[in-house]
Amino acid sequence: MSDRPARAIKLNVINEPKDSYTGGKSTLCPGCGHDQISSVIINAAWENGIDPTKIAKMSGIGCSSKTPAYYLGQSHGFNTVHGRMPSVTTGAYTINKDLLYLGVSGDGDSASIGIGQLIHAIRRNMDMVYIVENNGVYGLTKGQYSATADIGSKKKKGAPNEQQPIDLAALAINLGCTFVARSFSGSKKQLTSLLKAAMSHKGFALIDVISPCVTFNNNDGSLKSYQYVKENEITLHMTDYIDNRQPMEEIEVPEGHFRDITLHDGSTIRLETISEDHDPSDAMAALTALHNAEQGKKHVTGLLYFNSDKPSLAEDLNLPDSPLLDTPADVMRPSKASLDEINAAFLA
Repeated sequence: MSDRPARAIKLNVINEPKDSYTGGKSTLCPGCGHDQISSVIINAAWENGIDPTKIAKMSGIGCSSKTPAYYLGQSHGFNTVHGRMPSVTTGAYTINKDLLYLGVSGDGDSASIGIGQLIHAIRRNMDMVYIVENNGVYGLTKGQYSATADIGSKKKKGAPNEQQPIDLAALAINLGCTFVARSFSGSKKQLTSLLKAAMSHKGFALIDVISPCVTFNNNDGSLKSYQYVKENEITLHMTDYIDNRQPMEEIEVPEGHFRDITLHDGSTIRLETISEDHDPSDAMAALTALHNAEQGKKHVTGLLYFNSDKPSLAEDLNLPDSPLLDTPADVMRPSKASLDEINAAFLA
């Protein structure tokens, strides 16, 4: 028997170990950016001190939608049909609004078959975090270009993409989304900060995460490959989420300066702030930053747009404080007198 003292298990603010937030072993391709996003989800939920049994993880179909099996094993979960995750989440939310709804989708699931569903979830400002694991290809069906593939992007095989891509961040801003951000699966610190903030946001929070496909789309000709994004990323803000349970500490990266971040594989990514004057409350400024980045074939990352004033779907629907799931039948069911009054009005 060893004489070494047992290592103390680190707990979060609700006395939960990080193991309470983990899931099964990943079956994705080794090196897939989606696995890094799963790791960030685990860390963000643990560091925010969210009860894992109060989280509902939602997904559709695709490589991205397999990932909920790899995190938050104690949480609720629903794997919907292709492109239908937003409507299923809307139904669950109206019945039990007190859960944290964490949706994970892909660029095919969200920008093609499910784009209509995504649009209505955004405009309703439902309380949820919506992560798009964006790699520009259909990874489960031999890597065809998705609707987010950049013009000129080239896979390992086949002709370059010539169709105009859909920018989900720009689409969300135009629809009035109240929290819009873009990040890179290799930027763990930035992504963690953005996700922790999104989990605390009331309203719809969309995070578009560029996540290179190591099998079909991680070659020099791809504009969503690890190496291309690493060399062509422009960061609006080095975001640092400040939990209200922690001492306030402001992190700044002045204009023209940069910060090097060591990634999980030991490599370093340099995030440069293009403007310290970017105002996340200015939708036009955010759209301009996205447009300029597209023209320069670069990827602008960080918190693009934020609005805390727009009412959430629960407020618009005037949902009761107690979730409908817990509302007793005698409260939900109209009385005989009220039904007689309604029926009489139709006969008048």
